[in-house]
Amino acid sequence: MNETVTGSAISLFGLKQTDTAALSTPARFSEYTMLFLPEGEGIYHADFGTFSFKGPVVLFSTPLQVIYIEQCKPAPVTMLQFHGDFYCIEYHRTEVACNGLLFNNIYIQPCITLSDREVEVFTHLLKDINEETRQDPPSDIVLRAYLQLFLAKASNIKVKLMEGNSGAKEKDDSMERFRQLLDQHYLTLHKPSDYAQLLAMSPNNFSKRCSRYFSKTPSQLIQERLVLEAKKQLHLTRKSIKEIAFALQFEDEFYFSRFFKKVTGVAPQTFRDKTGISIVADLSRQ
Repeated sequence: MNETVTGSAISLFGLKQTDTAALSTPARFSEYTMLFLPEGEGIYHADFGTFSFKGPVVLFSTPLQVIYIEQCKPAPVTMLQFHGDFYCIEYHRTEVACNGLLFNNIYIQPCITLSDREVEVFTHLLKDINEETRQDPPSDIVLRAYLQLFLAKASNIKVKLMEGNSGAKEKDDSMERFRQLLDQHYLTLHKPSDYAQLLAMSPNNFSKRCSRYFSKTPSQLIQERLVLEAKKQLHLTRKSIKEIAFALQFEDEFYFSRFFKKVTGVAPQTFRDKTGISIVADLSRQ
């Protein structure tokens, strides 16, 4: 399936009315992207993961993720996008708590299902954002405040949904242990069989249980965990590509670049150029 590369001219903030038909082919954006669907159902593809959804829902993606929607009947979508230079989710992590919850988490679904009341809240908020974008000129301060409110409310809903679903979804202690082991050993253990052995499971049983529990294969999660760390270092530090490759224990920067591009579809330097280097990189050096 062909992929549309979108956002070559980086937009710091944007709001767009479209429909799911416009998102039916793979695309990547340089910005953080939120898709508000008040109705409809389908399958949301975000890199390795495939997630069924039923509106009303908000779907999330991080910069340069390949995303698209499978849907039998087109449904309206409001697309809200912001670049890290406009609003830094790392810098404002305490206010919105969206980093690692709505974005940059390989284990949980990148979406929130909304109640009727929550649909009203987001509809009014997006209306306010739209009105501000039509001002001449729009106020960045006001738009950041609206965006922060949107992210904070979405994060709060996500936390409540996860707490509510904790009893509905049968917990698999072995897979939760795999999550812990992967976070501990992703730099050194790169084969599913390594983790199957640590869990005292057969590779086949491990693969089936992982796919059922996380909706991703062990290989996908292992690759995603390594790439997630690479993306963090590319965006949150001023380390060179060579230094990042060394920190992630690759043989050399060329092997690291090939691996990163194979998984993400873009070279490490391209990713850095598109997403920029966060202000956090300079704050950490002070």
